[in-house]
Amino acid sequence: MNPFEDMRIFCQVMDSGSFTAAADQLGLSKQFVSRRLMQLEERLGVRLLNRSTRRLDVTPLGQSYYESALRLLGEVEQVEQGIAGQTAEPRGTIRVSAPLSFALAHLGCLLPLFLQRYRDVTVEVDLSDRPVDLLSEGYDLALRIGILEDSTLIARRIASIERVYCASPAYLAERGTPLKPEDLHSHDCLPYGHGRQVQWRFAGQGKPLAVNVTGRMRVNNGELLKDAAIAGMGITYLPTFIVGAALKDGRLVPVLDDFRPEPLTLSAVYPQHRQGSRPVRALIEFLRERLDRADDIL
Repeated sequence: MNPFEDMRIFCQVMDSGSFTAAADQLGLSKQFVSRRLMQLEERLGVRLLNRSTRRLDVTPLGQSYYESALRLLGEVEQVEQGIAGQTAEPRGTIRVSAPLSFALAHLGCLLPLFLQRYRDVTVEVDLSDRPVDLLSEGYDLALRIGILEDSTLIARRIASIERVYCASPAYLAERGTPLKPEDLHSHDCLPYGHGRQVQWRFAGQGKPLAVNVTGRMRVNNGELLKDAAIAGMGITYLPTFIVGAALKDGRLVPVLDDFRPEPLTLSAVYPQHRQGSRPVRALIEFLRERLDRADDIL
């Protein structure tokens, strides 16, 4: 077996979290996988994994080897795809990380259409609002909303996402409608996330304005905040892909529209070694095609 196959086995063990799961996915025996990794460690003269009866722990050198192996295997795949010809249909598996609420709103209907168009592509989707580490966790692509941190990842814009301040008609009838951001000091707010202090930012006539907001409920999930706002618990600030339907049917009413900040950007980010992947490029272009023209639902 050549070194590239050893790399693939090691990366599959890292992605799967165990020898047994990796062996099942590779169609090999657990003993064969374990033996190949022991021989790999002997050849390199380092320990890549600390083994115990319950789990595998990667060593610092093992983590470094994993990230380098992912990049190298990606480059090999890119070369093979280039040789196969640019007219070939995309094929292979894409591991995607996406924000939970956005995925529930859009990917459930879009991914089946994508897979119908590209019959030889398989998609594995992990829904999480945390910023995953694409290299160390083995993702090919991540969808992210907002400002991107500086990194070696490549980013492609997919669409713009509007956010809106809103509350239920019953809440506003009881507590009054805020006319300027400072009025929120006398209101119950429903902020996203955790922490002792939350600031909402507003577009002003001069410089942007930040206002500290408080309330009796704080959640790191937009769907729960929307439901709480509909129930009259306070004013919330959420993307329109979460509250759009409630705004259309009147369960929620927008407030402070004159002070909305600029829209957020939905981006697709991926490691440099995946920029030649035809399935990754195909999925990005498909999402741009479907979402960039869907301003009414974003």
